[in-house]
Amino acid sequence: MCSLCHNEYVESSENTPSLLDTERFPLLAQIASPADLKALDTADLPALAAEMRTYLVEVISRTGGHLASNLGAVELSIALHRVFDTPEDKIVFDVGHQSYVHKLLTGRAENFSTLRQHGGVSGFPCRDESEHDAFGAGHAGTAFSAALGLAVGRDLHGGDEHVICVAGDATFTCGVSFEALNNVATRKLILVLNDNEWAITKNVGAIARYFNRLTTHPTYVSLREKTAQFVERTAGKQTRNLVHKVTAGVKNILAPSVIFEDFGMRYYGPVDGHNIDALVEMLQFLKQQPDPVVLHIITQKGKGYEPAAQHPATFHGLGKFDPDSGLSPCSALPTYSQIFGETLARFARDDKRLVAITAAMSTGTGLTTFEKEHPDRFFDVGIAEEHAGVFAAALAARELKPFLAIYSTFMQRTYDMILHDIALQNLNVALCLDRAGLSADDGPTHHGLYDIAYLRTVPGLVHMQPKDEAEFTDMLWTMANYSDGPIAIRYPRGAGTGAKPAETPKLLEIGKSEILREGADVALIALGNMVALAEEVADTLKTHGIEATIVNARWIKPLDTAVLDEYAARHPLICTIEDHCVVGGFGAAVAEHFVGDTIDSSRQLLRFGWPDKFIEHGSLSALREKYHLTASAITEKILATLKQK
Repeated sequence: MCSLCHNEYVESSENTPSLLDTERFPLLAQIASPADLKALDTADLPALAAEMRTYLVEVISRTGGHLASNLGAVELSIALHRVFDTPEDKIVFDVGHQSYVHKLLTGRAENFSTLRQHGGVSGFPCRDESEHDAFGAGHAGTAFSAALGLAVGRDLHGGDEHVICVAGDATFTCGVSFEALNNVATRKLILVLNDNEWAITKNVGAIARYFNRLTTHPTYVSLREKTAQFVERTAGKQTRNLVHKVTAGVKNILAPSVIFEDFGMRYYGPVDGHNIDALVEMLQFLKQQPDPVVLHIITQKGKGYEPAAQHPATFHGLGKFDPDSGLSPCSALPTYSQIFGETLARFARDDKRLVAITAAMSTGTGLTTFEKEHPDRFFDVGIAEEHAGVFAAALAARELKPFLAIYSTFMQRTYDMILHDIALQNLNVALCLDRAGLSADDGPTHHGLYDIAYLRTVPGLVHMQPKDEAEFTDMLWTMANYSDGPIAIRYPRGAGTGAKPAETPKLLEIGKSEILREGADVALIALGNMVALAEEVADTLKTHGIEATIVNARWIKPLDTAVLDEYAARHPLICTIEDHCVVGGFGAAVAEHFVGDTIDSSRQLLRFGWPDKFIEHGSLSALREKYHLTASAITEKILATLKQK
C-alpha cells in the first residue's frame, strides 16, 4: 500500500547499524551533548540544520516514525539548546512528535538509527531514556499542565531553572490545554507555540481559524513590520525584537483578541520559526522576562523534504519508505482502517442515519473515504476525544447512528463520556477502536492493551472483535443495525489474514461464538486476531498427539457462557488467547464466569495475553517472543500443564 495514500506503519527491522557517517554529517557527528552545540560557530548552524534534516529522512526511511513534524522543528530545537541549559532547564514537548531533533542534540544521534526498535531510541520523550527528557508524552494536550507542575516544583524547591513548553497549534483543540491555561499564568515559564496548521491531519475548527487570523491580519502584520523597522533604525537590531512587547496591546485593538493575553501571559510573535538567529535572539530576550510568556512561531511541517512538505498528513507518522521518491512498499492487502472507512461509506448510502466522527485522525481511521462521499455527515472535532464522546451521545439522542472512530489508546480519554453520557442514557453509539492490541514500534503510549478492561465494566455495552476482515464487515453491519444501546468493536492496526469480505454482509447473533475446530484434550478460546495464533498452536499440539478445540470468541461482552460451560465440561484444560493485557481482559472475564461451581477443580484455565506492565516499543515479533505470546511458548506451557495432570 502506498504511503502517499494511506498512513500505515511498516514493521522495522532490529539492530540497524549507526547511520551517522562522520564524513557525510561532520557537524552533527560532533554533537554528543548540548554543550557541543553551543561551541559551534553561529555561521555553521544552517549547515547543521541541513545535516539534521537529511539524517532524519535517512533514518526514518528505514525505521518509520514521525517525520514531517520533526522536519519543521529543526531550527527551533537548535535555538532552544543554544539558549537554554538542559537538563537543568526543562523542555517539555507536547505529544512528542517534535522531539526527534531534541534527541539528536542530547546525546542520541549515534544510536538514532535504532529509533522505535526493541531496546533502541523511543519515538517519544522518555524520562527513563535521558535526563534531558523532562517529561514523557505520547498523547496531546499534556504539556501545559506538565510545564506548570515543573515550574511549581522549581519554585517550591527554591530553584531558578527555566521551564519551556513546546506545543503545536493543534494542542489547543484539547480541553486539558485550556484547563491548564486557566492556571499557567501564575508561574514564570515560556510557552513556544509552533504553528504549522497541522495535527495529524489539517487542523479544523474555530481555534485553527483563530490562529490563522492572528498570523495573517493585514493591519497588524503591516504595523508590526513597520514598527520593527523603525525600532531597528533608531535603536539597533538587538532592540528590534522588543517591538513584540510594544505591539502586544496594539494587536488587541487592530487584530483579533490574543487569547494568551486574556489568560495573563505576555504574547510575542508571530516569528519565523526557521530563522535560527531570530529565534535565538527572541529566546534570549524572553529568558530574562519575570512573567509567563508565549512565543508564537510559524513553521512548515515537512520543511526541507519535498514529499513531506507536499503530503504532511502522510508523513506525520509512517513506516519504511524510499527516501528518494517518498514512496512506501506497497501491500496487496487492505488494512482494517481502509475496510472500515469504505464499508461505513457504503452503508451510509442507504442509511441516512449514519454519521462518522473522529478526533484529528480521519486518515488513520480510514474515514477520508466517508468524508468525501458524505461530507455533511462527517465530523472531525480535532484532538478533543472527550467532546467527541458527548457529541456522539447527543447525535444518538436525536435518532442518528454515530460511529465514533478513535484509536484504542486515545479512546481512554473518552471513558467518562462512554460511561456517563452514552451508556447511562443507553444511547446507540457505535464505538470503533482502531489500533486495538499491541502498537509495536510506537511503544507504551500507543499500545491499545487496555480497552477491554475499561469497557467491559460499562453496564449494557456490547463489545466484540473480529478474527479477520470478512468477519469485521459482518460485525460493522451488525453494529449498523443494532439499536439497543452502546456497542463497541476493537480491531488491530494494519491488515489481517486477507479474508475477503462478502458482497452482502450478514447479521451476527449477539453473544454467539464460532467453533472452528473440535478436539478432546484442550480448548483454545481465542479473541480476534489471535485466532490465527490459536490455529498455529493447535497444529503444533497435534504433532505431540494433543487434539485442540478452537473457539473464535467474537464477543467480549456478552460472553458466550453456554459454549464456555460446554467446553469446560468436556476438556481438562481451557486456554484464552488475546491481544490485550491479561489483567481485566477477555481471559479475566472468562475466569470470573468460572468462579464457583461452573468449572470443577479437575479442570484448569490458562490465560495468554500481555503481562501487567507497560510494554516497551519494538517489533511485534520481538515483543511476542519476549513475552511468550508465540505458538511455541504457548504450546510449551500447555504441554507442561497437561503433563502435571
